[in-house]
Order: sequence, then structure tokens, then C-alpha cells
Amino acid sequence: MLTSTVCAAVSAAGLGIAALTAYRKRFLAATRIAAFSLIPIGLVMTGVIDWVTNIVFKPTVWAGFGLLALSALLFMISRGVERRRGGIGGRKERKAAGAAAAPDAVAPAASVPSLGAGRSTAKGKAPQAADSAPKDDFSDIEAILKKHGI
Repeated sequence: MLTSTVCAAVSAAGLGIAALTAYRKRFLAATRIAAFSLIPIGLVMTGVIDWVTNIVFKPTVWAGFGLLALSALLFMISRGVERRRGGIGGRKERKAAGAAAAPDAVAPAASVPSLGAGRSTAKGKAPQAADSAPKDDFSDIEAILKKHGI
């Protein structure tokens, strides 16, 4: 009953301010003020205010909120412990499963770059010299990849 009276007073005050604003020829602002001032009395008339006050002042409702909070806390603790332990299997089992699932990456063998369709080796370069240069280049890359475990 007290909440209904307070909400009615707030709405009446808001409508009074809206009337003064409209008198000053600020109709858009007056419309907004009137809209906001009608909200409290509308909540009282629909029963929302009584419902909220019944929730706030009942100890069983607060006990229910406490149990929900305890449930959420226990769930978060169990998830944290599960993550620290590593889920279903341990860390060794996960590493073994990961190693079995993904084969080691191996760099493909380097091929000699082609010189083009119409070109020939007129200067007499030996094919062995052409093969050794790319292997040297890729050996550096292979060493870097092995260093990073790729």
C-alpha cells in the first residue's frame, strides 16, 4: 500500500513537471517527461510492484537465491579442478593422443627450378651444381623448422 502511494506521488510530480515544461513551449521534452512519469503508476496498476515487494521481503526467496549461488559456485569449482587435472585423462595421455593424431611434418624434397620452355643450358653448367644449390637453401629452412619442432 505504501509503495502504491509513493509511486502515485512520483507520477503526479512528474506530470506536474511535464505540464510546466509544456507551458514553456518545450513540447518534445514535456512529452518525454510525461512518458517517464507514467511508468511508476503503470507498474503499480499491473501488479509488478506488489510482485517485486513480495520477492524482496520473503526469506524463502532469499534462501532460494542463496542455493542458486551455491550451486553456481560448486559448478565453477568443479570446472576449475577439472581443468587443472587435465580433464578425463592426464597430461601424459593428452600428449600421447596428440602425437598419434598428428603425424610429424616433413619438408618435401626440393626440386630444381625450371629455366623455361625455350631455354637451354648453353654455358655448359653441370646438372649436379644446379641440384646442390637448392638443397643448401632448404637445409637452412629445415634446420629452423626442426629447431621449432615443426
